[in-house]
Amino acid sequence: MNILTTALEGILIIEPAVYTDNRGYFMETYHRERYHMEGILPDSVQDNLAYSCKGTLRGLHFQVKHPQSKLVQVILGEIFDAAVDLRPDSDTFGKWFGIHLSDKNKRQLFIPAGFAHGYCVLSDAAYVFYKCSDFYHPEDEGGIIWSDEKVGIDWPIDDPIVSPKDLKLATLSSLQPDQLPRREERP
Repeated sequence: MNILTTALEGILIIEPAVYTDNRGYFMETYHRERYHMEGILPDSVQDNLAYSCKGTLRGLHFQVKHPQSKLVQVILGEIFDAAVDLRPDSDTFGKWFGIHLSDKNKRQLFIPAGFAHGYCVLSDAAYVFYKCSDFYHPEDEGGIIWSDEKVGIDWPIDDPIVSPKDLKLATLSSLQPDQLPRREERP
């Protein structure tokens, strides 16, 4: 696999080896030892699969007391995936990174704990699969509004389909420090 770093420390683009022949293709989507050696997804405890139609925008989500690292890939379709750095001591706090993920490019995106995450669907439909380092805790949800002008994500759609819950999310500048993902304790 090929691993590419980004301008936001900890966010990695993974290009798995893909073996193609006249029958189709084969690729390894996760190999715990290999990924751990690269610092990707310390422990995976939950897998999620989301189906969404074209124009759907999900996010920007995070958990406060149980921050999650995520390894995201698209099984079918295409999305624009975005992550916002919410680590207060980071030089890139409030900055975002975005990338197109699809069943064609087969890339994965690793997002460490301490980031808000969201995506919009560009194809007619998309199946998005992601591994998480902590369980989902509904009472621990946090988020920032997808259209936060100070964050300034350049979403490739104009009029997204957004859930009523996501439309009520706050701007990053209105969040208090205790509303941001807590720092991970390192052994």
